[in-house]
Amino acid sequence: MDDTGADYRVLGPVEVLDRRSGTYVVPSGAKQRALLGALVVRAGQVLPADRLIHELWGDRPPAGAANALHAHVARLRRLLEGAGGRERIATRSMGYLLRPGRAGTDAQRFHRLSAEGRAALGADPVRAARLLDGALALWRGPALEGSGQGPLCTAEADRLEELRLTTLETLYDANLRSGRHAEAAAELERLTAGHPTRERLYDLQMLALYRCGRQTEALGVYERARRRLRDGLGVEPGPALRERMEAILHHAPALALVAPAPVAAPAPVAAPVAVAAPVAAPPDPGPSSVDELGRAIARLGERIEALGREQQALIRRFDLLTAAAPDGSGPPQA
Repeated sequence: MDDTGADYRVLGPVEVLDRRSGTYVVPSGAKQRALLGALVVRAGQVLPADRLIHELWGDRPPAGAANALHAHVARLRRLLEGAGGRERIATRSMGYLLRPGRAGTDAQRFHRLSAEGRAALGADPVRAARLLDGALALWRGPALEGSGQGPLCTAEADRLEELRLTTLETLYDANLRSGRHAEAAAELERLTAGHPTRERLYDLQMLALYRCGRQTEALGVYERARRRLRDGLGVEPGPALRERMEAILHHAPALALVAPAPVAAPAPVAAPVAVAAPVAAPPDPGPSSVDELGRAIARLGERIEALGREQQALIRRFDLLTAAAPDGSGPPQA
């Protein structure tokens, strides 16, 4: 069985878990895939029939489109029930509703891993890279691939692709913070060619090359980015990229990799030495000193717990914000 922990997968062709075999199956036909994609994207929300008709047929629906939609819903409902689930698609007076129940999606897992990776970036870039790499490994192709060109699936696919690229940029940031400069420089060369208007990728490539001792090549990346941005978007590089170029030109100390502080080795334990006379025991600190130390330890423990709760709350807020639908109608359920 796939280890994503998801009943629906949308980071690639839309699929549903067949619980009997533990494998994922793809609905047959473009209309079935588009219907499932739209329902998963808005899981838990009633989708009006006219909106689903527009999703499947665009501005040129067939005669009897409502009946055709009903037939597609019936076939998809049988597929989902045959995959080992209860009735997941409910009919409402205005349209149809996918009941997610306890089912999850690979997109939800992607959001969670990506947010955890970003949260760990400053303190532990190696762990951050591992989490971000795990998030990106969930992708099997373009989001909602094969689900048609309807507005719901198209908007969600675009939103997920933007989040994928942002996560990819953060992954290379983590790799550079971990000292993997040469590897990152080679991979970023390919990525900037594939995404010629993403300034953050150029910024990371320039830093990677500079840390490899290739200052001239790093400055050449800036000129290449400048040409591509001007030709593709009609704009000049933004302030962040210009500042990176100036820093490289002047060998700014801030460009150097800051190594984590080494952990002090424990002091060696001296061997016991025999003494001729008994050594007096140290004076008792007194109850008041012990009480004060205990209270300090308790306060520190409470602070650590509060910071942990604050971090989890921030991650949940980030998930909600990044999962917000583009039209502002609320967080998608994909």
